[in-house]
Amino acid sequence: MTGPEDRIAEMTQRARAAAAELARADPARTADALKAASAAVRANAAAILAANAEDMAHGTELSPAMRDRLALNEDRVDGIAAALEKVAALPTPLGAMIDETVCPNGLKLQRVRVPIGVIGIIYESRPNVTADAGALALRSGNAVILRGGSEARASNRALYAAMLDGLKAVGLPEAAIQLVHDPDRALVTAMLRAAGGIDLIIPRGGKSLVATVQAEARVPVLAHLDGNNHVYVHGAADPAMAKAIVLDAKLRRTGVCGAMETLLIDVDYPGAVSLVEALLDAGCELRGDGRAQAIDPRVRAATSDDWNTEYLDAIATVGIVDHIDAALAHIAAHGSHHTDAIVTEDAATAARFTAEVDSAIVLHNASTQFADGGEFGMGAEIGIATGRLHARGPVALEGLTTYKWVGLGTGQVRG
Repeated sequence: MTGPEDRIAEMTQRARAAAAELARADPARTADALKAASAAVRANAAAILAANAEDMAHGTELSPAMRDRLALNEDRVDGIAAALEKVAALPTPLGAMIDETVCPNGLKLQRVRVPIGVIGIIYESRPNVTADAGALALRSGNAVILRGGSEARASNRALYAAMLDGLKAVGLPEAAIQLVHDPDRALVTAMLRAAGGIDLIIPRGGKSLVATVQAEARVPVLAHLDGNNHVYVHGAADPAMAKAIVLDAKLRRTGVCGAMETLLIDVDYPGAVSLVEALLDAGCELRGDGRAQAIDPRVRAATSDDWNTEYLDAIATVGIVDHIDAALAHIAAHGSHHTDAIVTEDAATAARFTAEVDSAIVLHNASTQFADGGEFGMGAEIGIATGRLHARGPVALEGLTTYKWVGLGTGQVRG
């Protein structure tokens, strides 16, 4: 029996050949493949839900956030199919000219978008990533090797089958999308060490998974860490808007990376009591500083670790801050550069916040739960990148491309 390194090497060789074919394929074929995959998801919805029920039955020890990410229902399966259709409808980024310049000697230089090549994606819980990642990789001309978590093994297999149906329907190579079925963790290590076979690794999961991938990878990594997101309610915030945004940001879905984890309330905001009570009454546990505790006795004292925690649960920290400078300093000290929002009717303060907060997504008068590629019009996303290189924020088609220089001359020589 071949070892993990040999097995991954075989997959990368097939992926490399598939990537070469995808790079020259008519974009209409990849769009048609995704439409066929979407139809397969809808046609096999019952089987997908049965597979997910199997995973849920085995995942009783998972945290509430993990179970929420794992769970599928009819609406979520329909959403997966719809996302495939949306990605199919997006224009391909391949061949798009980023910019063009003409040298003094008349040589025309163009930067043109091209695929990255072979992408490895390691993810936990979310079976929708099987479809989203496969779709985005295919539409951007990349081959992809998927390795989902063992907790979603049956769900991933069921969705992967639908993706293969889409490839087969239009005659694209099945190796364009491959799934590592074996739960052996040695295969993950082999993926991380597959320099020359895999061009980019994208982890999508908890902080420990991402940290492990970053520490062990010998392949470039595009990652996001935890979503320790803030909503700052400024003194000039509209009270009704502030309450609606805060409740949505925290409680719409507590297990997503765009959920608010810390609420900062300006000392001059007149509706602090209403905000705190609304969260508590909705079932959210609050941990706060002394001034927040004074608002309501149900607010527990926050520890130093609480301000740095991504709860992914109905828990949040709350602090009273002395104006915009204190809010900015708090976010700089405790944020994870993912998504932060300000609620205010003061345009100058909003402009300063959006300019100075160093996060991948900064919002004014909107819920942090909009941190999602689908909401950004990208059809789907691989994840939210919080680094500063290559891609930042929701990573979709454009984020899965690189570029090459094309020089168009008329006989120029340097001499």
